[in-house]
Amino acid sequence: MDIKRLRLLREFADRGSVGAVATAMHMTPSAVSQQFKVLAREAGVEILEHDGRGVRLTAAGQALVLRADEVITAVDRAHDEMTTYRSGTSTVRLAMFPSGATLLLPRLLDRTTGTDIAVSAFHLEVGYPDAAPALADFDTVVTHRDERTASLTVPRVAVTELMREPVDVIVSRTSPLAERDAVEVGELADHDWISVEGGFPVDDVLLSISAATGVAPRVTQRMLDFATIEALVAADHGIALMPRFAVKHPGVHPLVLKGVRAARVYETLTRPGPRRSVRSVVEMLEAVAAEIAGSSGER
Repeated sequence: MDIKRLRLLREFADRGSVGAVATAMHMTPSAVSQQFKVLAREAGVEILEHDGRGVRLTAAGQALVLRADEVITAVDRAHDEMTTYRSGTSTVRLAMFPSGATLLLPRLLDRTTGTDIAVSAFHLEVGYPDAAPALADFDTVVTHRDERTASLTVPRVAVTELMREPVDVIVSRTSPLAERDAVEVGELADHDWISVEGGFPVDDVLLSISAATGVAPRVTQRMLDFATIEALVAADHGIALMPRFAVKHPGVHPLVLKGVRAARVYETLTRPGPRRSVRSVVEMLEAVAAEIAGSSGER
């Protein structure tokens, strides 16, 4: 079987449609469909079947994708080694959620300095269920989930847990609560909240507060930028939940939240059996996370 066609099949498994594969691979949809027909003849079985107006993988197609992953991984490892021999450098494409990048990326780049690994990093701000599909474009993805959310169990995705980060309540320095170090969840039922968009770990904690108090939080603003959220809290426009290591603004005061489990878990996602340079980057991220967790007393 031709490896180029196997790559197209893997792209289809990642992206879900012939049109999306065509766009990603700079081909026409008809050319992609023709390659799939050739691959089906090579395999001797149907690998795609009609599903409404589109197509989906057959059981044989799903099995072939798993084998395609193994073949492509082996070829990519060989290519990575030869690239390193030629240029002395192997590039790893890394996607990270912004606050995680702020915390981890500088130390990661410190560790890659002087090695044969070059990290090309990008921001990726998506909910936890949408992180794995990004492996179609990146070698590894650093994502986060609420600690009560089960970790991904997907055959084509390897998950490495990095660290746990507590989520605290932040209030304005002028708030009466700023005189304390902790707050019970029941004391927060009548406050205005500044939160992130739904589907992210911090908002999941807010839902837990609602369940614990029986009162739906009054969310007055939703922002994805933690710096903006902190600025609004500092100006007395509400309170907010913030990951502990992301709190920077001098005008806010963090409080340990009592009465609910409140933390997010960092994970790296890769394809199973990644090439050497990708595996090394994951190991460096583990070391960085352990260093941060150790210095903060979190494990």
